[in-house]
Amino acid sequence: MPDAPAQPEAPSDAIQVTLPDGTAKSFPTPCTAHDVAASIGEGLAKAAIGAKVNGELYDLHRPLPGDCELAIVTAPRQDKKGRSKWRDEQHEKDALYLLRHSCAHVMAEAICKIWPDTQLAYGPPLDNGFYYDLKLDTPISSDDFAKVEEAMSVVVGNDRAFTRYELSLDDGISKLAHEGNKYKIDNAEKAQQNGADALSWYITGEDPSKQFEDLCQGPHVDRTSRLGAFKVMSVASSHWHGDVNSDRFQRVYGTAFFSQADLDDHLEKLEQAKQRDHRVIGQKLGLFTIDEKVGQGLVLWKPNGAVIRQELQSFITHHLNRQGYAQVFTPHIGKLDLYRTSGHFPYYADSQFPPLVERESIQKLADEGCSCADLSASLKDGDIDGFMLRPMNCPHHIRIYASEKRSYRDLPIRLYEFGTVYRWEQSGELGGMTRVRGFTQDDAHLFVTPDQLAAEVLGCIELVKVVFNTLGMSDYRVRVGLRDADSTKFVGNPEDWDQAEAACRNAAETLGVPFSEEPGEAAFYGPKIDFVVKDVIGREWQLGTVQVDYQLPQRFGLEYVGSDNKTHRPIMIHRAPFGSMERFVGCLIEHFGGAFPLWLAPEQVRVLPISDKFNGYAQKVAAALKQQNLRVTVDTDSGKIGGKIAAAQQMQVPYMLVVGGKDEEAGAVSVRHRRDGDRGAVPLETFVSAVTQERDDRSL
Repeated sequence: MPDAPAQPEAPSDAIQVTLPDGTAKSFPTPCTAHDVAASIGEGLAKAAIGAKVNGELYDLHRPLPGDCELAIVTAPRQDKKGRSKWRDEQHEKDALYLLRHSCAHVMAEAICKIWPDTQLAYGPPLDNGFYYDLKLDTPISSDDFAKVEEAMSVVVGNDRAFTRYELSLDDGISKLAHEGNKYKIDNAEKAQQNGADALSWYITGEDPSKQFEDLCQGPHVDRTSRLGAFKVMSVASSHWHGDVNSDRFQRVYGTAFFSQADLDDHLEKLEQAKQRDHRVIGQKLGLFTIDEKVGQGLVLWKPNGAVIRQELQSFITHHLNRQGYAQVFTPHIGKLDLYRTSGHFPYYADSQFPPLVERESIQKLADEGCSCADLSASLKDGDIDGFMLRPMNCPHHIRIYASEKRSYRDLPIRLYEFGTVYRWEQSGELGGMTRVRGFTQDDAHLFVTPDQLAAEVLGCIELVKVVFNTLGMSDYRVRVGLRDADSTKFVGNPEDWDQAEAACRNAAETLGVPFSEEPGEAAFYGPKIDFVVKDVIGREWQLGTVQVDYQLPQRFGLEYVGSDNKTHRPIMIHRAPFGSMERFVGCLIEHFGGAFPLWLAPEQVRVLPISDKFNGYAQKVAAALKQQNLRVTVDTDSGKIGGKIAAAQQMQVPYMLVVGGKDEEAGAVSVRHRRDGDRGAVPLETFVSAVTQERDDRSL
């Protein structure tokens, strides 16, 4: 067999670029992603807007760092209606990141042109757009958005290149000091603390003396003409470093898409979201309220909302009983030492309510002339004890497990509780039921042996699937949160982490839905599986979660006696199919637009007599329904029947039963459905049977 022809040796200054299909190509240096795209084909080079280099987004014309793995990021193709077509979710995410980061830069230029005394602070892309924090004494209002967009359009129409240049740290900070923008100096110093050895700027054009430039890490698209469709959305107040005592900024929000059709679709979804806002619907339907006298972020469940919550709890309790769970009840507070052991205090002190300190301890410190800072230090160091509103239920459940000797024959032990926990959220981050300070979790903790782990994780996942299927939430994806090996946030043995992460990956693979791995998104004690649900208008919500934990059993010294008569450490699983009842119900309100399926509806049937003389028959109809434990009311108002129907429709009552003389004579009811309208008259017994079956089937 003849020898293979000798491959030409790459020049000594060449780099090896490995493409997504595994092909390796040699390029002379300096080399850019655009050079690589051009070597593959003219069409790819034309469509390219950036690149993924060793997993990091890169400018199209930025020199590559050396031998690397590279994937070209392209602008999407458009269908016949002008909507973007994406290869996959990651392609969409990367391309929109580049687009929106670039659009934030262009919006900053436009604002600086209109208001030259603007000082820019920070402008990142977001999942649904971008924003820029800026210091400007002149208030920007919605009346100004059109002129900002017009100025942006001029920049886009000029088709300028995004040009990157770098300076050494010393030269860069000197340049910023000369310009006098303390916010940019702060950004540069943070970059220095994070190990950067240079600073980068972007010019919309090529000459910083003539065109706008901004300190920025990048990356951006290659030219301003790539910014297809954009809109300035809103303005809000913010603060430097998020500190209300620091400089106040104006935060201008915008969004951008590759086509006008994409932007129009987005705006339509926002309009639908506004109409479905759970805060508005919740008030209209009497589901919940948040009272300033009680406190921000603390939800008061009204009777109608309590019905929905109780129905959900009864539903999940049935399945928990089927899977062999045992219910427990634990207090809302615990000693600080409990949370020192778990790691919640002081590692997450900023996200928790301040500790509750015993009077004797406070008095002793006061007598010794100690300050508040001394008290805080003593609490942190463990010199004095106190209590804390629980941020998690797991330490309490752990102590229940530890209250008895355990054998391998006892395991798995599955404990559940609808437990209320408390987190300190900044006031600006609170929002209705979906971001609160006190919330109830459908929490459970399983204590298992290693050989039980895989089956128990799958059992937890089955519960989540039951919840989603019953509520019609079929469009969801799975996110596997892994540790970041370079972070100090994550505690425990790396080998245990490897085993736990493998268990989560294997479980996620059984679901048959897309899942992604996200380093750094694990809990501090172990990896997790999060379920991200897409609602009827395309928004995503992070709902149920399953977490594998080797760390807390070790921190608390949990044990069981194995079949070898030796002590072993159990593995712990945390799981919450609903997550937070407040957040879940808030999402359900918007998912259904307040029109809950019959089994969840606070009021399932409303009987509407056409006049006062049929009130007696209406009460008889209601009694027959109540015998089947249906939630029914009678509208005895003396108004016209049209007004009664409109009132029931407004409250999203699934069924309205109009009753008059003919109905009473026939022992029937005239059925009206909130969506379908008039369904005609049927015998009362027939309706009672049908609606009872619909409720029991939990039909959608």
